[in-house]
Amino acid sequence: MKRIIILGSAYPLRGGGITTFNERLALEFVKEGHDVIIYTFSLQYPSFLFPGKTQYSSDPAPANLHIKIKVNSINPINWIKVGRELKFLEPDLIIIRFWIPFMAPCLGTIARFAKRNNKTKIIGILDNVIPHERRVFDKSLIKYFLTACDGFVTMSNHVLNDLFQFVKNKPAVMIAHPVYDNFGDIVNRDEACHRLKINPEYQYILFFGFIRKYKGLDLLFQAMADDRFINTKIKLIVAGEFYEDAAPYHALIEKHNISERLILKTDFIDDKEVKYYFCAADLVVQPYRAATQSGISQIAYHFEKPMVVTDVGGLPEIVHDGKTGFVVNRDPVEIASAILRFFEGNYSKLMLSEVQEEKKKFQWSTMTSGILKL
Repeated sequence: MKRIIILGSAYPLRGGGITTFNERLALEFVKEGHDVIIYTFSLQYPSFLFPGKTQYSSDPAPANLHIKIKVNSINPINWIKVGRELKFLEPDLIIIRFWIPFMAPCLGTIARFAKRNNKTKIIGILDNVIPHERRVFDKSLIKYFLTACDGFVTMSNHVLNDLFQFVKNKPAVMIAHPVYDNFGDIVNRDEACHRLKINPEYQYILFFGFIRKYKGLDLLFQAMADDRFINTKIKLIVAGEFYEDAAPYHALIEKHNISERLILKTDFIDDKEVKYYFCAADLVVQPYRAATQSGISQIAYHFEKPMVVTDVGGLPEIVHDGKTGFVVNRDPVEIASAILRFFEGNYSKLMLSEVQEEKKKFQWSTMTSGILKL
């Protein structure tokens, strides 16, 4: 048994990719018999920097997890205090999630103080090394965090290659993002449509997750304006909260007159509702302008849904063109063509067995064993 600390977002912060991942990883380590504590944020972002409506969950705390709400991302005195606390706890391993340079001073400082016991090893799980949206001091901040770690896990070869631009003499391994199996079991499509109050006679594509520029929803709206959709029963469900100004997106809808082809569910989607969106959908579309890896792909695999993704970052590593989905350029015409090809070619049935087989590769036990081996 090892004593493991996971440092990163968790309850009471609202569910999102990183929060969901950290809690699910902790549960896997607990299942394997390890002593696990999550240290999460008392303040993750100052309210003026947070793009959504609220950072906090209204759901009950997750069962079977030990979570300490300790970390203030903007208070250096807090970083030293938490680092010293972790130092005296003497965990075998601290796993730190890193996703944006803004968090580097906080996480890097805690790591430096924690490892002064000459026992604890620091492993960084890197969602990104080079961020999607770049700023002036990014490189210095990234280096500050990376130099505090003893080793690294990335979840795509794309991010691993980015890491090697900064670090060449520390151990690093790529372990594919496991499936998100914590949103419940697959439900009948008609039941899912009934729950969402949508007509099951239509065919649905799904864009899921927080809406930001790099995710390319505008490209998908332009794709849906393609005249080839006029005589189809294909509709796009957009399920996720705007993390930027919604006005340009609504202007696109009006410009292309596509409101009848869309179902907009642009509030935060509670965890208990996620399964209904994926089970109602026939196809998941990720028209990203930039990407590393995507937790959305791993929700799609759990619910056994084929995908259309753009050829950016690590997405082509996860979705196999012509087998578990289609990989296309960041072009609205190509995105539209792939969607139409999927439905016209009856690929839903053709791809199901490939998706089910690929799903087996993305196990949480692979992630935990890979971390411990590292």
